[in-house]
Amino acid sequence: MSSTWADLQTTASNTKVGGALDQSLKEIANGTGRPFVQNKLRLFGSNERPKLTLYRDHAGWCPYCQKTMLLIEEKQIPINVELVPMRSYGDKPESFLRMVPSGLLPALVVETGDGRKQTITESQVIMELLDQWHPVDAGFKQMMPNEDDSDAMQRYNQLARLERDLFSWWCTLIFRPEGPMGGGGMFSKLMGGGGGSSLPGAMGGFLDCLAKVDTALASTSGPWFFDFADHPTMIDFIYVSHVERMLASCAFWKGLDLRSDTYKKQFSALNAWLDSFEKRECYLAFKSDYYTHVKDIPPQYGPGYDGGFEDDRITFQKNIMGRDGKSWTLPLSFDDPVQPLYRGVPLPLCVLKAGEIVGDNGVVGSEGTSYETADPEKMAEACRQMAGWKLASNGDKVAKFAARGGPEGAKNPRKGFGAELADPYANPDAQLVPYVNTALQTVCRALLAEGGPSSHEAALSEMKQTLETETPKDKARDVSSALAYLRDRIGVPRDLPLASARQLRAHLNAAIDVLY
Repeated sequence: MSSTWADLQTTASNTKVGGALDQSLKEIANGTGRPFVQNKLRLFGSNERPKLTLYRDHAGWCPYCQKTMLLIEEKQIPINVELVPMRSYGDKPESFLRMVPSGLLPALVVETGDGRKQTITESQVIMELLDQWHPVDAGFKQMMPNEDDSDAMQRYNQLARLERDLFSWWCTLIFRPEGPMGGGGMFSKLMGGGGGSSLPGAMGGFLDCLAKVDTALASTSGPWFFDFADHPTMIDFIYVSHVERMLASCAFWKGLDLRSDTYKKQFSALNAWLDSFEKRECYLAFKSDYYTHVKDIPPQYGPGYDGGFEDDRITFQKNIMGRDGKSWTLPLSFDDPVQPLYRGVPLPLCVLKAGEIVGDNGVVGSEGTSYETADPEKMAEACRQMAGWKLASNGDKVAKFAARGGPEGAKNPRKGFGAELADPYANPDAQLVPYVNTALQTVCRALLAEGGPSSHEAALSEMKQTLETETPKDKARDVSSALAYLRDRIGVPRDLPLASARQLRAHLNAAIDVLY
């Protein structure tokens, strides 16, 4: 079946999920839409042009940009947003470097009443100023304890120091060589359940420090570090962006799954805190998956070192890299054994509503709940269709990008960057582009299939037949290399949320299996 990307865009828009995403894009463009990693304008009901502009990374890699955006979303601060590459990913625009010669992100530009502009860097300074400029008495949410509450301020400062201690232990654990500790879960059992001081060196120090964080969270009546609000506050944002990276790096390099049932019991308050974040749509908008993090962490912090619980580490690495024959392979399981997908909001609310997906609270498409008992077939179809909609919306450019992975791709002399998979100036294998285009269009049709599992199975059979008949035998391996190049560069949240990204990766793998 032949089709054009324009045809596929129409098909995508005619699905309920695609129609909802089309409408969402219009709202995003005028500043009234959902939380989204590539938003350029956030109005939150304001009728005035914002005089604040935040410069942040475009890929969702930067933890300091993430915590700043979470504060902005929670307080609903009207703001302009400009997206700038991290230096490990690409060149920063000269216009930005004239404002911020160091290139540091995030950066805040403030337009004063007389038209002058002031540039502020350092995420903590930016967050504190944004909070001060948008006080509670002006209708904005409280993010800091009252200054006259000495006990609360003392707790805040203690928590801030504890966060730095946790960060230090994490760096020691992940970025310094340490030998394996033995046979995965067995070593944990022998040492008293894997907890803290019973373990040697950096692993014990890290878990001891994490236990202190868990104790601090358990001391409040709600899931957050403070009880003065029913929402996350400044200190929660300060913690969460690096804790997110700790989850990924500890699983990948140390075989330590802090979201497992074992550690969910040991660090119950920490896991409840993470669940509470994941139930907020604004957190989903900026949350990465483990694969993206293990690719974006080394260029920012240095290489991670294998060690820890060796058997579990090997298992987790295969899962995270999609090499276990399950995590990026059809048919996908409902949930992922290493990265829980449904303890919170897995897709934008507009997609969940369009897919008529009921949360665990019995409400269709709502936040503040989990989706662990949602209808698996409805969820899978919504995840697929979001991926298909995304692919169809930029198909020609995606095909050219993927063709960099062909035998004649990326042959041009060009500047390199620190991130392993970043190569923004690579040229495509031009002669391969038409064949990659055809392959991606048939993948897209399979993703967009409506009507439940039987319709999807029929679409996959059609995909297989089309790939076999329309891809010349002497081009099949080259096309599969291009699809693998694309698969390995699907970033979360930049391209899709994980629940949808895993469908795109798995469907690309299904096509690769036919071609290779």
